Amino acid sequence: MCRHFAYLGPQARLADLILAPPHGPLKQSWAPRRQSNGLLNADGFGIGWYPRPGAEPLRYRRSVPIWTDADFPTTARGTTADAMLGAVRSATPGNPVTEAATAPFAHGRLLFSHNGALPGWPESAADLAADLPWTALARQHVLLDSTLLWALFLHLLEDGTDEVGALAEVTRRARRIRDARVNLLLHDGSRILATAAGDSLCYLQGEHPDESGTAHPGVIVASEPFDDSAGWVDVPEDHLLVATQTHVTVRHLSEVGAPVAGRDELLLEAP
Repeated sequence: MCRHFAYLGPQARLADLILAPPHGPLKQSWAPRRQSNGLLNADGFGIGWYPRPGAEPLRYRRSVPIWTDADFPTTARGTTADAMLGAVRSATPGNPVTEAATAPFAHGRLLFSHNGALPGWPESAADLAADLPWTALARQHVLLDSTLLWALFLHLLEDGTDEVGALAEVTRRARRIRDARVNLLLHDGSRILATAAGDSLCYLQGEHPDESGTAHPGVIVASEPFDDSAGWVDVPEDHLLVATQTHVTVRHLSEVGAPVAGRDELLLEAP
């Protein structure tokens, strides 16, 4: 398991999203309030951010607990972005504890994280991997349950599936494994996609201050709230969320159609 989050809004310091909130990712690494599997997220952490619109993301990943990295607070205070995705990790037993195994995983402009586990790994995931070409797995620097899901997602994209359909399809396939927990999180710099499938997920939409204090629309999607404000909204189980800076749509996974290229507009139709 892990705790993860994504942000889209006005320019903000990494520290203001990760270190400053009373129950933000730093606090969630050692005292999560909604984590039902595991007590600590001490097997590494990572953050990806977009330095400018249209750019590919930069990443900072470590295989140590976030609270032990003496360099990260300085980096986080000195780095600003209007889009970011991060995670603190509790490794599934049997999976390696390395930087390569730590989210976010990246491909082009995409950042990806998996909060959950595939029980019985790796035997339980044989059907998931069966349709993947060897090259899809070989591109991963390390093979674990999260990178298998990531490889499957990328393979669906290569076959012409849109991002929304691909994320829903990966989640549905993985949930066929008994007791699988498949909370997936994706950022492309202008949109956040997330699934709630086996663990908690919520979002906070509204006005967020920029560095000058001026408020602009923004959204945070996270495993659990960063504070006790009333604006956090829980995403129901087996639902998929799509968020832009100004709009959030939540749909049951069964309402997201089969993977077909170019169907984002249909899938995101407002209620």
